[in-house]
Amino acid sequence: MGSEIYVHQHEPIDTINPNVYGHFAEHLGRCIYGGLWVGEDDRVPTEDGVRMDTVELLADLEMPVLRWPGGCFADDYHWEDGIGPREERPTRRNAFWTQGRADIPEEPNEFGTEEFMRVCDLLDTEPYLAANVGNGSPGEAADWLEYCNYDGDTELANRRAENGSEDPHDVKFWGVGNENWGCGGRLSPEEYAEQFRRYATYLRSVDGMLSERDVDLVSVGHINEDWNRKFLDALDDCAEFVQGPYDLMDHMSVHRYYEAGGDTDFDDEEYFRLLARSRKVGGDVDDAVDALSTYAPESDISIIVDEWGVWHPEATNTNGLEQENTVRDAISAAGVFDDLHERADVVSMANIAQTVNVLQCLVQTDEEDAWATPTYQVFDLYENHAGGTALDTVIETDEHEVEDEPYDVPLVSASASAHGDEVFVTLSNRALESEDVTVSLEDKSASLVDSEVLFADNAVEEYSTKDNADEFTPDDVDVVANGDGTFAVAVPESAVVGLTFEA
Repeated sequence: MGSEIYVHQHEPIDTINPNVYGHFAEHLGRCIYGGLWVGEDDRVPTEDGVRMDTVELLADLEMPVLRWPGGCFADDYHWEDGIGPREERPTRRNAFWTQGRADIPEEPNEFGTEEFMRVCDLLDTEPYLAANVGNGSPGEAADWLEYCNYDGDTELANRRAENGSEDPHDVKFWGVGNENWGCGGRLSPEEYAEQFRRYATYLRSVDGMLSERDVDLVSVGHINEDWNRKFLDALDDCAEFVQGPYDLMDHMSVHRYYEAGGDTDFDDEEYFRLLARSRKVGGDVDDAVDALSTYAPESDISIIVDEWGVWHPEATNTNGLEQENTVRDAISAAGVFDDLHERADVVSMANIAQTVNVLQCLVQTDEEDAWATPTYQVFDLYENHAGGTALDTVIETDEHEVEDEPYDVPLVSASASAHGDEVFVTLSNRALESEDVTVSLEDKSASLVDSEVLFADNAVEEYSTKDNADEFTPDDVDVVANGDGTFAVAVPESAVVGLTFEA
């Protein structure tokens, strides 16, 4: 019977913020130490201690934004430990994760603010810093913003210059804590509202007086809608005598991880169950938007999904959260992007967890090489949507019913965006057999410009290694133009297709 995709070119949703294709790097496992940073190690090419084979792969993705230093790590991190001469920096605990090549719960602070900014410079990416609410203070957070952004003659601005950065770093995005309902202090929504108000007030003060660049503040949210509502209600209450409590917030974050079966050992039903659970990301966004529409209906607060992805049971806090990265994982990422595009009017950023070696990473490394994962290939394909106008897209396809899950799995997922005279369409066949798909555009004179397919010859359980990484790169795919604005493509099982049209 096949599936039908209808692209409504005259029904725009909103611009797809390029930051939807953002990334997240935490002091965890081999993400920072061994993945991004190797210091004086000469086994791989480096620049100022930064691992360049990793940078070259990530640079090809035109990474828009990188969140750091956590994650749970952020709420036990004191930024001044990580500046100044490296030989003078203290070694501290890592209270949450083992990390580095030694796989121990210690933080050497070799990689700090200046090193992170160097990575961002090399990648031409926007830095996003998460401040310590767990055991930090509003003053510490405000000092960090001053250190990063003030172009003046204070002690902190001068320390930045002494550390090699005369010009401000102009950091725009500042997270006020991380998961403070959990590892960041187990705060109630009312307690976090009080802390958010204090931190945001001081950060806003520094922003207004000392930062030439406007700063965006990101609050912690929850995938529990009731928590978000209580937080927003309490934020209003604790600012009873202050006008506009929601003016302190530019974005609210949510996190979502999902799994089903093992990383490579799963049956067909677990394959579909993971895809069903990945659909919760879109539901989390909807719940957060509903809460904001109730408590802050006049605001333009947007949603940031600043941690998301597959977290398999093989990834534990004592192995650096490492897991194999499969085609199944990549297909789930494609579906999440389709869901985020559908919500382009409310989602301003998303950051997959994590960039290198950890969880659903895009790059893996060993002591000599770096290579791309299947999820990397999905990012590379989907980033063609960045900055385009998301278009209403209707899909007629069968669904696979998944017992005891809130979502079933449409066998075909898709999204579309307009870029001037071009329309870019991505679609995934999640079925475990090939699927005939017809794409219909409203412009009857539309013509095909380019077409490619990912994973046409890969099984869903296949995963990347340095010896096979090239096997997951895109291939050509045949598309039949019917001459009336419709195009037919036979999509292989568990494959992802990108189509560019002139229309």
